[in-house]
Amino acid sequence: MPGNSQRKGSIRKSGKGATIGTGGKVRRGLEGRGPTPKAKERPHHQAYKSAHKVDKSAAARPKRRRTGSTDVEWIAGRNSVVEALREGVPVTAVYVAEGAERDNRLREAFKLCADGGVNLLEVGRGELDRMTSGAVHQGLAARIPSYEYAHPDDLLDRAEEMREKPLIVALDQVTDPRNLGAVIRSAAGFGAHGVLIPERRAAGMTASAWKTSAGAAARIPVAQTVNLTRQLKAYQEAGCMVIGLAADGEVSLPALDLGDGPLVMVVGSEGNGLSRLVAETCDQLVSIPMANQVESLNAGVAASVVLYAIAQARA
Repeated sequence: MPGNSQRKGSIRKSGKGATIGTGGKVRRGLEGRGPTPKAKERPHHQAYKSAHKVDKSAAARPKRRRTGSTDVEWIAGRNSVVEALREGVPVTAVYVAEGAERDNRLREAFKLCADGGVNLLEVGRGELDRMTSGAVHQGLAARIPSYEYAHPDDLLDRAEEMREKPLIVALDQVTDPRNLGAVIRSAAGFGAHGVLIPERRAAGMTASAWKTSAGAAARIPVAQTVNLTRQLKAYQEAGCMVIGLAADGEVSLPALDLGDGPLVMVVGSEGNGLSRLVAETCDQLVSIPMANQVESLNAGVAASVVLYAIAQARA
């Protein structure tokens, strides 16, 4: 029957008029929202945006940092641990295996831990094997945190804070961490403001590099860059002269005015030297005079020789 809402399948159509219980909603809809906020209090108004505009030129540039690829690294072996403690490597904790034979090296490690406030923990030999991934630890191992790299711009900032002409050492394709540690040690000793290394295909701040630096890595920043060539160009735009060490350099070391202006020195690997793009980016290629037909020096020694010459020129 038409209009019978009780019939199966029928649909009750709501009318357009008011329904019971809507009086409160209508009254609330008629109520005002209060006084209109001031223009500078409305987020989408131009006055608000002008009042809350951030002065980017006045804001300090944040110091960006990069950490290592692993959380911790291990130094295994009694001699290695003792040397690391002697040289001031930032050791987090030293682990000794239960029942390890007490000799002079172990006793010295215990004393160095006590003097330096380093945690000394005793663990089972099997546990120590697991933590050091099966390294020959001789019952003693040290844990060090991953290195915190500086941003390349921080090296220039450090020179500015010290009111000195920037002196930066960059490494190209140096894969031996011992060479990296030796360069860091020389850079710290001869007044450089930092060391720059690529993120890929290069040695990083491993335990071996820490140990070879003889603690210098704690006194001078090491920065990482994704693209070495691009960063060298950025240093050039900042007013730095970029020189590269090469056996066939057009300028011999004594003939270069090393003390004039900000300087970035690039050291290549012992086997391949500087890569093509890095060599082309350098303002000058510098050679070290050699005798007795010696072709080249390793990266650590070459950097030391040139850094000494720079220090003498700047003095």
